[in-house]
Amino acid sequence: MSNIKRILISGGGTGGHIYPAIAIANELKVRYPDAEFLFVGAQDKMEMEKVPQAGYQIKGLWIAGLQRNLTIKNLMFPFKLFDSVRRARGIVRAFKPDVAIGTGGFASGPTLYVAVKRGVPALIQEQNSYAGITNKLLAKRVDKVCVAYEGLESSFPAHKIVFTGNPVRQDLLTISSKREEGVQHFKLDTSKKTLLVLGGSLGARAINQIIETNLRDLLGQELQIIWQTGKFYIEEYKKHNSLEGVQTHAYLSQMDLAYAAADIIVSRAGASSVSELCIVGKPVVFIPSPNVAEDHQTKNAAAIVNKNAAVLLKESEKEHFMTKIKCLLQKEEKATQLSENIKALARPDATIRIVEEIEKIAKWS
Repeated sequence: MSNIKRILISGGGTGGHIYPAIAIANELKVRYPDAEFLFVGAQDKMEMEKVPQAGYQIKGLWIAGLQRNLTIKNLMFPFKLFDSVRRARGIVRAFKPDVAIGTGGFASGPTLYVAVKRGVPALIQEQNSYAGITNKLLAKRVDKVCVAYEGLESSFPAHKIVFTGNPVRQDLLTISSKREEGVQHFKLDTSKKTLLVLGGSLGARAINQIIETNLRDLLGQELQIIWQTGKFYIEEYKKHNSLEGVQTHAYLSQMDLAYAAADIIVSRAGASSVSELCIVGKPVVFIPSPNVAEDHQTKNAAAIVNKNAAVLLKESEKEHFMTKIKCLLQKEEKATQLSENIKALARPDATIRIVEEIEKIAKWS
């Protein structure tokens, strides 16, 4: 009988589900170089592109979530769910995994449901401070639930919860030594402070509008700006590259250098972003999206802000943006305190701890 480990991973829909899944796979690959991996995602989502780019095979399910409003798409949901369970059954039967891992997103529901029914040891990883519906349903069936926030006993069986933190890109662990490289990469002026603006790879319209509205005031504070507009908005905002001290980017491929060069960061509060920013340890202004399920970005940000480790600005309070930025610029003691406090919340060993839990349920250790 073959000793090669067969590892099934499902998660996607957003980068917040995909990148933790890839980070877990990468750590498992280091430990088990001969292991075989198979990812399962939603066939029209970004994981179908990102996972192969990371070097892993992926199969897609015809699955999507329920829309908040009554739409024709919701009428298709039962058919998509039935078809996805059928396809997942075929995938699991053919691949014969030794362990199944879910990182959230709609495809992980049918995949882990089928895997557990076939007796496969299974683990899920919840990135947010508010549990997603797929993970809530799966928690009753899987062996372990790895979480990044405390207080999730109301969503998951307490005896299954393991507090691990969220996986982050390993290149972020050394950013303290990359500042000079980051300054050179972005051709920055060392006499000015740098504001890094992040709206995610797709972009955040509200953050872009806030930055554009306050652009002259920001430059008047002797700031230079690295502005990730997102690919949907770059055409609209790239005109501002003509201003001295402003550079717009659709996407930042070398995030470690951007973080290393930054003095202040403005960001959404997706789970992966929050976990990365704890590692980075710079003063952060979170502007959470109010348009996500159960407003979980605001809850993610609040968990950090309540520990005096970041600043929160709601979209509805955008007129106070410059006040928040000026406070961080003018009160160095406040900025330093935020940096120290957010860094204290970091979990740099999260991926390793999750993989150790996987090894335990698979009985590899």
